[in-house]
Formats: sequence, structure tokens, C-alpha cells
Amino acid sequence: MLELRNINYQVEENQLEILKKINLTIEERFVAITGPNGGGKSTLAKIIAGIITPTSGQILLDGEDITECSITERAQKGISYAFQQPVKFKGITVNDLITLAAGKQIGVTEACQYLAEVGLCAKDYIHREVNDSLSGGELKRIEIAMTIARGAKFTIFDEPEAGIDLWSFNNLIQVFEDMYQKINGSILIISHQERILNIADKIIVVADGEIRQTGTRDEILPELLNTTGAACKTLMDKLV
Repeated sequence: MLELRNINYQVEENQLEILKKINLTIEERFVAITGPNGGGKSTLAKIIAGIITPTSGQILLDGEDITECSITERAQKGISYAFQQPVKFKGITVNDLITLAAGKQIGVTEACQYLAEVGLCAKDYIHREVNDSLSGGELKRIEIAMTIARGAKFTIFDEPEAGIDLWSFNNLIQVFEDMYQKINGSILIISHQERILNIADKIIVVADGEIRQTGTRDEILPELLNTTGAACKTLMDKLV
């Protein structure tokens, strides 16, 4: 379980408040954070991961205070972070990355199994370099394969749909749906996409640096999306 207590974040240079008194408990398997652009969603995710240090407040993981822990220390404690644009590594193969993520020496057969779980043909990818020859959708799925190999207790995906085409997005959704059935910890996804919000156990709406609403998808989605399919004003529009 992850708990945020009175988290505030202010940019020192101009004293701009990005996050204000964030209080949040996450213990569900699949949680989505949504809201208007510039509302503080990605900042919140980076604070949880340890990439950004909050100005004030407290972060607890399974009751342990990790507020002062570095990103490396948090990773060791079970927090994993996937960037909007996966990092490319010249000279490093997909097999190298999956083995590194697993934290132990694994065979090619086991690494291939992780690729199969995200819908990639292992023989086509296992020895490829993680470079510009891979599409955005391929990189996203390889990153998820790494996440599965790692088996972290708390995994954060920051807008995983960013920069990929519709075909890749449809496959990405299927991967997340499959992950939902298998994970033993929690997944936190920052997203605007209805199809991702629709598989979340809990939805958190963040706007202007504050949590505006928290609840199950059945409680939150009717206010975020019109149920008739016609264009209408969503809650996110109202919050901008």
C-alpha cells in the first residue's frame, strides 16, 4: 500500500505551486490518474518514484516512510517507473534489458516468455538492440516486459499511450488487461484514454495541483465521459 500525506511541491525559482496538500492512499491493483494537461499528474508520479523531491509531506510504502529515499532506494523497495518515452540504449539488446530488470541471471527461454506475454515474437526481438529501429509501440511493450520480469510491488506508467499509433495502442490495452489478471502488486497509470480508465479499479482526478475526485470507475467515469456517445462537456473540461 502506498500512502501520500500532505504532499506539496513548489518550484523554487518562481515559487509556483505545482501540487497542493495531496492526501492519497493506493492499495488497489489498477489505479488511473487523469485530469487536464498541466494539472500535476506527471509531477505526482515522479514524486512517488523519487525523481522529484516534494517540498513538504510524507510518502509511505507499506507503512515505511520513504520520503527521503532516492530513486534507487525506492526501486530496491519495489517501486518501478516507466517513462512516457522509453529510453533507448545503443549496444544493449532486449535480452540484456530483461535480464537486468529481473535482477538475476535468467536464460534466453525465460526472457522470451516475458516478450511473449506482451505479444512480441521472441525470436524477432530477443537479440535486437534497443535503438531507433524499434517503433514506439515496440519500445512500450518491451518496457512492459521488463516490468513483468521485475515483478515490482508498485509500478507507475506515465501516459503509456503517448507517441504510438492506433494499432500499437490497441495491443497495449490488451497487454494491460492481461497484466491486470496476473499482477501481485499495484499499477498506477497516468492517462487520458477512456479505454485505460475503463479497466481501472480506482480513478483519481487531478487538476490545478489538487485531487478533485477519487472513486471507482463506476463512480467517476459517468462524470468524465458522456454515456450516450455524443459529444458533451466532461468533468475535465470543467476543471480546466
